Amino acid sequence: MLLVVVGGIALWRGGDAPKSAGQARVSVGSKDFTESALLAEIVAQMLEARGVSVERRFELGGNLPHDAMVSGTLDLYPEYTGTSYTAILHHAPTGDPRVVYDQVKQEYASKFNVEVSPPLGFENTFAILVRGEEARRLNLKTISDAAPHATRWQAGFGQDFMSRADGYPGFSKTYGLKFAEVREMDLSLTYIALSSRQVDLIAGNSTEGRIATLDLFQLADDRHYFPPYEAVYLVRQDSVTRVPALREVLSKLANAISTEEMRRLNYEIDGNKRDSKEVVREWLSGRGL
Repeated sequence: MLLVVVGGIALWRGGDAPKSAGQARVSVGSKDFTESALLAEIVAQMLEARGVSVERRFELGGNLPHDAMVSGTLDLYPEYTGTSYTAILHHAPTGDPRVVYDQVKQEYASKFNVEVSPPLGFENTFAILVRGEEARRLNLKTISDAAPHATRWQAGFGQDFMSRADGYPGFSKTYGLKFAEVREMDLSLTYIALSSRQVDLIAGNSTEGRIATLDLFQLADDRHYFPPYEAVYLVRQDSVTRVPALREVLSKLANAISTEEMRRLNYEIDGNKRDSKEVVREWLSGRGL
């Protein structure tokens, strides 16, 4: 085995310690937020049920999962097509999901020797949210519907949204938004701030479990500003060849998770404080996977 240091983290290429030669072994990674770790755990448990030994490398920050996968220290991790398209491949945002998916698939194969799984069935894009009662009172359906009210509203955005190329600057320009005040705050606090009337509009994540529980309403991106962020798995081509169970598992997960279902799973962990492994076991059992 070869010890490789990626981003200050020492990882064994193909795992942390040698295993018997005949045992299939896969290193599964995730980014440092609930949904990514949950998606990684789904694959991990499905592989283990097929006799594959799994090394979990969860909660990796920034682009570390990508770097680790390209270097060979990870076999796969969950990602979003829009992130790959803009942050890794450095393309300008576009709103066509098929164009983004096909381009990511082609370039990852040619540049990184990495396959892109079929989409999992949901997107985790920026969700422009208002209080449900406000949406009903003002009959708001789209971001354009809300734009005339912005001059009286306070907006709350996370640092990521304020700084990204596909975030606030282009968003406000596309919709002609001029807020009474824009407050930058921790993303996790924006949901509470909106619910408690400290702000009137936020940019959350579309699969956040608290959207339903706090009665928040997602305004439709009617001008198609945000690029598609379809959830997929990225997997090394040589890993698929070495461990055939990978292709079977990823095939079974194609279109297997809806946005509403992902919100529920996230809330079981973040809201109900349940163990992620238990939540995944229940979900897999219920789906016959």
